[in-house]
Amino acid sequence: MPTPTRTPEQLLLLEQVQQIADGLGQTLAPFCEVVVHDLLDPRHAIAAIHNNQSGRALGGPATELGLARIGDAAYPQVLANYANRFADGRQAKSTSVGIKDSSGAYIAALCINVDLTLFHGLQSQLAQFSKIDAGVAGGRESLDPVGADAIRHRIDQYAARLSSTPRALKADERRALLQELKTAGCLDVRRAMEIVAQHLGVSRAAVYGYAK
Repeated sequence: MPTPTRTPEQLLLLEQVQQIADGLGQTLAPFCEVVVHDLLDPRHAIAAIHNNQSGRALGGPATELGLARIGDAAYPQVLANYANRFADGRQAKSTSVGIKDSSGAYIAALCINVDLTLFHGLQSQLAQFSKIDAGVAGGRESLDPVGADAIRHRIDQYAARLSSTPRALKADERRALLQELKTAGCLDVRRAMEIVAQHLGVSRAAVYGYAK
């Protein structure tokens, strides 16, 4: 079968998509497969494949989704985060982006397939690690100083009134905050200055300076 003819525009688009796929493949290695489909040659559509998870090879045929795009220029250009599965049964999350030329016809597709096996394993491990036995004798214990949450909450409220965040407060706003905390008795809490410093993202020395 003869090689399909392509316009200079189509060749340029295909080249740019392959460069994007190369960059994504390097960034998202090793668990994310990135594939370029040349939809102008559906029988040999796979033009590039990075971090091969599916076992496919260059020159492989277009997928059903690719064929659907070839047959319908109105087919959605972006299909994001849909459930997929590799040939060996591993679960995957996929995103496919169709590439059109100036005539509005699909000429290529950039597909990203994420192997979810690693993430499911990490999810299970984290769930096991964070499991807490509520039946342990001795009652509840907190490693946080009494009143620490109240201090943080008051700081958050103060920042919200200024349409800001604790770490984005300006120097004069921090001084006014410390005076407010002092008046409310919050600075009498054990390690209060350290708590304030951590929540504001500044040093304890700076907090003592604001409190003067």
